[in-house]
Amino acid sequence: QVQLVESGGGLVQPGGSLRLSCAASRTLSSIYSMGWYRQAPGRQRELVASITRRNSTNYADSVKDRFTISGDVAKNTEYLQMSSLKPKEAAVYYCQGAVMVGPDYWGQGTQVTVSS
Repeated sequence: QVQLVESGGGLVQPGGSLRLSCAASRTLSSIYSMGWYRQAPGRQRELVASITRRNSTNYADSVKDRFTISGDVAKNTEYLQMSSLKPKEAAVYYCQGAVMVGPDYWGQGTQVTVSS
């Protein structure tokens, strides 16, 4: 069973930065794009950013100019550099690997806490 494993979450003060990482337990050629999602308590999971094999990126409006996604989708690795974090952005951040057929792959999530 392939797993996506996130790391890099933790506690950061408002205005601070964190870098999240995600890697697959083994490389899957079926993954054509990867994304970062987040889910806060009582809220729906939402897309934060995504990246394709051609390095085309997409961001939620709320994180543009503060977050940067990077990685190598062909190697099933991605990163999310987050800066100027806000308390409302505290959530569990999930790594996603999108495939054309079948369910997407998801990591188990990494907690990001933004608090002074």
